Amino acid sequence: MKRALIVVDYQNDFVTGALGFSKAKEIEQAVVDKIKKYLHNNEDLIFTFDTHGEDYLDTHEGKHLPVPHCLKGTSGWQLCEALTPFLEKAAACFEKPTFGSLELANYLQARGYDEVELCGVVSHICVISNAVLAKAALPQAKIIIDANCTAGLSDDMHQKALDLMEGLYMTVTNRSN
Repeated sequence: MKRALIVVDYQNDFVTGALGFSKAKEIEQAVVDKIKKYLHNNEDLIFTFDTHGEDYLDTHEGKHLPVPHCLKGTSGWQLCEALTPFLEKAAACFEKPTFGSLELANYLQARGYDEVELCGVVSHICVISNAVLAKAALPQAKIIIDANCTAGLSDDMHQKALDLMEGLYMTVTNRSN
């Protein structure tokens, strides 16, 4: 069985920086443990990086969320320190200027994974966007989201995202309710 773990946007600006929130920091050890498990099993690790330029405020997203974040080359764009030791072990990394990555979807499709698991932030924005793209790229694959390794800006939006992903026949594990 060919499996991959996608760590979505676990970058400084979403954990402790410009758009940081406490729930993002709370999942850090669970994400690290999950990465270790995948690497121990010789399974693929993939990172996505929310990536913006100095023109961010002039973009569609920037007009709706006028908070500069994840500007390429800044400390806020960097992977959180607890995850940086795993960067060199990644099968692939994708910079994405928007919520989902078509490049990631094409990569998944070309490799024909049987299972893809996603973790990271923000569950109701970038995690769900990339989960939907993974499902489109691999319609017969099992798409998994570990509720303990994802976080949203609010518990309500996080739960709604998990509901939607389950409604799209994705497997949500470790759900508390």
